[in-house]
Amino acid sequence: MESSDPMEKLLAEVRDVVRAAGLLVEQVRSEGAAASRKADRSLVTRADREVDALLREQLPRLAPAAWLSEETADAPARLASARLWVVDPLDGTREFVEGLPEYSIAAALVEDGLPILGVVHHPPSRVTYWAVRGGGAFRDGTPIRVAEGGTALASRSEVGKGEFAPFTASWELRPVGSIQLKLAMVGAGEAAATWSRGPKHEWDVCAGALIVGEAGGRATDAFGGLLRYNNAFPKVKGVLAAAPQAYERALAQLTEAGPSGRMAEFDDIPKG
Repeated sequence: MESSDPMEKLLAEVRDVVRAAGLLVEQVRSEGAAASRKADRSLVTRADREVDALLREQLPRLAPAAWLSEETADAPARLASARLWVVDPLDGTREFVEGLPEYSIAAALVEDGLPILGVVHHPPSRVTYWAVRGGGAFRDGTPIRVAEGGTALASRSEVGKGEFAPFTASWELRPVGSIQLKLAMVGAGEAAATWSRGPKHEWDVCAGALIVGEAGGRATDAFGGLLRYNNAFPKVKGVLAAAPQAYERALAQLTEAGPSGRMAEFDDIPKG
């Protein structure tokens, strides 16, 4: 039976679109995921571009809103819009190219700077995580909750740069590719925490952070600040997402370790 709740109906339609995008990703993978470099030297593939085009065509039809995506040129006009789609067509492109099943598709609808709907889809397993503000978080229809513990999901590249060195003695670090996937896994209780000490684009964290919050956890920037979206400079000051007790422990350690040098692109970093 079709839901009479407009948000539930929208969520179902967004899930369908994102899952269709996941099938497209896997089709491209099966045909060979050749990559090239963008101007900023980051990797991009046909999957990134084709999924972006599909989502950009379909999502605003479901709910009219401005657009912010990794693979679309930013339009400053979005700043005047109360609603914004924040999309990462393929989070974890490096893993996708290397054949590691640790990439995801993420889409969130933001209203007045805060997410009201978020979907993270894992194409290799066809598992989908989602949340609506005030409505809880789910994995394929089953409610999910964060779980305490000593396991933290870490970025492979940030581990390689030594940014997780201060935490090796107190956490069991598990490398995973996509940050959106890491956030969704924390929401599902598959690890207690994840964080980054460097800047993240809004599309890197928006959907997953909502899922963590709706699953009973906390998701903030790396300094404990509120994550807000649709900023003129569409980045946030890192991210920390965890079950409540793990969050407090990780935040204290992050405060002691300080941000990475990459955070220098912000001119308003909190002082320890």
